Amino acid sequence: MNRPKPDALSWLWLSFVVIVADQITKMIVMNELLPFEKRTVIPHLLDWTLAFNTGAAFSLLAGDDGWQRWLFTLLAVVISAALAVWLARTPRRDWRTALPLSLVIGGALGNLIDRVYRGHVIDFILVYWKHWSWPAFNLADSAISVGAVLLIVFGLGARARHPQ
Repeated sequence: MNRPKPDALSWLWLSFVVIVADQITKMIVMNELLPFEKRTVIPHLLDWTLAFNTGAAFSLLAGDDGWQRWLFTLLAVVISAALAVWLARTPRRDWRTALPLSLVIGGALGNLIDRVYRGHVIDFILVYWKHWSWPAFNLADSAISVGAVLLIVFGLGARARHPQ
């Protein structure tokens, strides 16, 4: 009798850690800062600030009248489900695929919680240098970005190791 090969769904523990860390940091910021108040962490580089984003990355569609909340909620659910299926089809030992997928899932669900319960995403990390400033973001956004970059890097590395 053939035993099923272990899949990478066990990596969802990392998604859970991302969600918990994201929600805890957002609760702390909500309790410690007033909206748009800035607290310097590293002068001329990093501040904490409380911002609310009703849109997507870089506040895309933030000025619209609310429909975008449900669009981004649906996208987060569909993308997370698709990535979970990908994890289920990935061998457990393939950490180069499982790690980034788990980060993206955790980040997407962390922001999904905000959208569903608050109607907006809480952002609080502000990186800047002189007159340049990156839009405020949060731990969930960071997990999504790091996961996406790792998927690309590991994917390109796999192609280099196994050319067609």
